[in-house]
Amino acid sequence: MFLFFSKLLPLFVYPLGLASILLLVGLIIAWKRPYFALFPMGIALGVLLIFSNAWVSSGLTQSLEWQHISNENEKLPEAEAIILLGGSTQAPIPPRNTVEITGAGDRVLYAAHLYKQGKAPLIIATGGRISWLGNDTPEATNMKQLLVEIGVPASAVIEEPQALNTHDNAVYTQEILEEKGIKQCLLVTSASHMPRSVLTFKKQEIDIIPAPTDFSITRQHWQQLQSTPQATLLNSLPDADHLEQSTRVLKEYLGIFVYWLRGWI
Repeated sequence: MFLFFSKLLPLFVYPLGLASILLLVGLIIAWKRPYFALFPMGIALGVLLIFSNAWVSSGLTQSLEWQHISNENEKLPEAEAIILLGGSTQAPIPPRNTVEITGAGDRVLYAAHLYKQGKAPLIIATGGRISWLGNDTPEATNMKQLLVEIGVPASAVIEEPQALNTHDNAVYTQEILEEKGIKQCLLVTSASHMPRSVLTFKKQEIDIIPAPTDFSITRQHWQQLQSTPQATLLNSLPDADHLEQSTRVLKEYLGIFVYWLRGWI
């Protein structure tokens, strides 16, 4: 039940959901007091304009993504295993003919890259599937399939098929680490997801080295936002992609807050 409400309730505080509620309130008020309806409707418009702005969405995203970046000349150390978090694949449900990657698919590619670089001899792919979404094949199985297809030996991949959220990832992975006697791991996930992941895994007393990937904001990004007067104008206007990006970041900050309330970080 917690899993269901953790997916449902945040929808009403994300920019689009919040704006929709405010617009609905405004419409209800407008029946009797049209003047007062302008207040919630104005706030709704402001929410959409602010969070669909490139400057706002980029600033929010950078605040998460750059928390665990290393210096350009600093190389990732070797470890005993690579922990690959789920959330990056789609199951081969028709009309899909094979496993497909999502926008976070860089997680799988980067884990394979680190393995081939010799950073660790083992990859722990952790992730299940939410049953009400109509597919029972664990994401860990799908991630392993992709890893094998791009050259990682099947014997080098351990599946953890139960985790349905980041907290589960840490708890169930800890059991595997204890069983295998593994002490230090590279943690691979999207850069915006890394802050919550690091806090969650450290709460389980897992010695991890952050290895973020799937960056949206680069060092050249801010220069591109204002590279020309045309770019400055376009990036100041509302855009659905920027609204989606802001929503993803707010989801992470809300997740950090909820995990703190539950004592998971």
